[in-house]
Amino acid sequence: MPKINVYLPDELAEAVKEAGVPVSAVCQRALEQAVRRVTAIRETALSAPDLDDPTARLTHFTDRTRTVVKLAVEQARTEGAAEVGTEHLLGGMLAEGGNLALHVLRAMEIDPEQVRRELDRLAPAEPAAGPGGSPLRFGGSAAGALELAVTDATGMGHNYIGCEHLLLGLIGEPDGVAGQVLRGLGAEPRLTRRTVTAALAGYVHLRAQGQAGVAPAAPATPAAALSAAIRQELQPVLQRLERLEERLGEDEGQRRPEAGSAT
Repeated sequence: MPKINVYLPDELAEAVKEAGVPVSAVCQRALEQAVRRVTAIRETALSAPDLDDPTARLTHFTDRTRTVVKLAVEQARTEGAAEVGTEHLLGGMLAEGGNLALHVLRAMEIDPEQVRRELDRLAPAEPAAGPGGSPLRFGGSAAGALELAVTDATGMGHNYIGCEHLLLGLIGEPDGVAGQVLRGLGAEPRLTRRTVTAALAGYVHLRAQGQAGVAPAAPATPAAALSAAIRQELQPVLQRLERLEERLGEDEGQRRPEAGSAT
């Protein structure tokens, strides 16, 4: 039986050792689930005559994520595209309108409307040739982004694929149009992952407050409250980044020669 090495951070490795967690069994289970999900993505034909729901095989996707995929398929068909690309997935995410991924972008001060404008700017001027009689499928980059979404969800210990995982997949896919747009607007992978983590923590916090009957300090829409919770969770990270930037600026100032001195 072939072996796969798993590398863990020192602290996690020590905690796993102390807890006696069966690493092999846990990894095998997670890999089995990931393989099934990835295989379902690769085998999905999005326009087969007998397939009314193009997301029927994507059983671990949340309802919102499946809606995003359906909207992406509709957009690709409307454009006469030969395949569903990452730009269609991102367009579906924007069209769905209420998913957590959009709150994550806003928390990073990226306006979804700005994302839409960039996608429109990069859209082909002429409609593409349609898929003809062949089933419409995910393009290579779109399939790659969906597969990355699966691995991100698995890595976070989640048993579902949400729009926040899809956002990470789109950003992490190096060749897709969506990733180029998002990274160009400042959605750097590491920061986005931290923001997703903060968003999930903020969502849990808000839900716990609601269940406990705790009213918010000030009237706010759910979107505004979630954005505030995300920023609160991110504040320690942003403060550390600011301190690092200040330290780098001080070091650079010390190395810079005095005005008028010889170089």
